[in-house]
Amino acid sequence: MAPESTSHSESAYSAPSVQRRSFLKGLGVVGTALSTSSLLSTMAQAQERSDIITVGDVAILRFLAAAEILETDLWQQYNELGGIQDSEVPGGSGSKLYTSGLEILDEDMPQYIHDNTEDELTHEVFINAYLVSKGAEPVSLEQFRNLPSSQATGAQQIGRLTNLMQLSVDTTWFTRYRSRTGNPDLGDTFMQAVPSIAMGQHPAIPRTDDDVQPDPSKPHHISDLTQAIANTAGFHFATIEQGGTSLYAMLAQRVTSLEVLRIVLSIGGTEICHFQTWSDKAGNAPPLSVVDPVTGLTVTFPDLNAPPLGGEDFQTNLIMPEPTAFLSRKLPACSIIRPTATKGAAMGAVRALTADGLFIGQSKEFFKFMKTLATQADLAVRQ
Repeated sequence: MAPESTSHSESAYSAPSVQRRSFLKGLGVVGTALSTSSLLSTMAQAQERSDIITVGDVAILRFLAAAEILETDLWQQYNELGGIQDSEVPGGSGSKLYTSGLEILDEDMPQYIHDNTEDELTHEVFINAYLVSKGAEPVSLEQFRNLPSSQATGAQQIGRLTNLMQLSVDTTWFTRYRSRTGNPDLGDTFMQAVPSIAMGQHPAIPRTDDDVQPDPSKPHHISDLTQAIANTAGFHFATIEQGGTSLYAMLAQRVTSLEVLRIVLSIGGTEICHFQTWSDKAGNAPPLSVVDPVTGLTVTFPDLNAPPLGGEDFQTNLIMPEPTAFLSRKLPACSIIRPTATKGAAMGAVRALTADGLFIGQSKEFFKFMKTLATQADLAVRQ
């Protein structure tokens, strides 16, 4: 499958695009008072054109389809080992102690992982089907499924697109959404909630059965290493979904077709639901410190509510976005999704996922393909 050629052109994908003023002028209604009949006629004709999608709309949807394919791949790995394996989300057979570690964060974690996995799969399938319905080329990443699976019992031994065993998890979302003054769109930066997993490379799923050996001295026989891996996953869940939350809001501002806008807003809303859930659960990660015997790295999960942390920026039960600066510091604080600035949104997402470690081991061809999709999406201009 060849990617769309990069172009600044925003011609309609299924019919010639027209500017709104030219459209109205052609109807003879520019600069004149509209009668009820002419207004209704104008609205009807405008509605007929609302589902015409531009090359830019297609580029945005193709990038989002690729993003959803990647999300499905990583969530499938989480579900195989820590979720619920059933007819809705088949594959894998679970890892008992890893699942128990996740349940320390919330007893319903397996169900939430299952549902998040299913959601991403439906997003991927729907967007590609919609592209085909409009005569556009769908996205496939099958040629890049070359990364190894976890060797732990419960994981399928199939090719993967993403790597969950060498992550550098950005946890600044935790303090960003609790800050009452900072906004990344205004140039602000934020502290890592868990600095130790933001540096180095850490597993969020068991790599082998050695990572899930029982420790009879611990509650439920969950070793500190197993719990650290589950804690890392808990924070990574939110890291991924806050990224999707912002990405859809960013790209929605570049969409032309009202129907495509409806798709982006509707799917983006579920990403917000996902982030809200994981934002809540990450704060339940039990404090611990352990040395990973494979990497030699010390992984420390601090008590976020106790000194030297604590305070509103680290308060674990503040799971709703705190009001903060938006658009301008001259305006009142507002509870918002952040960031939402649209410039370079798609390429920014690729960079963030790469920095996360998700693509360690991927080919040059994969990065070229993803960057091409991102460039095309970022060239889209709302008409």
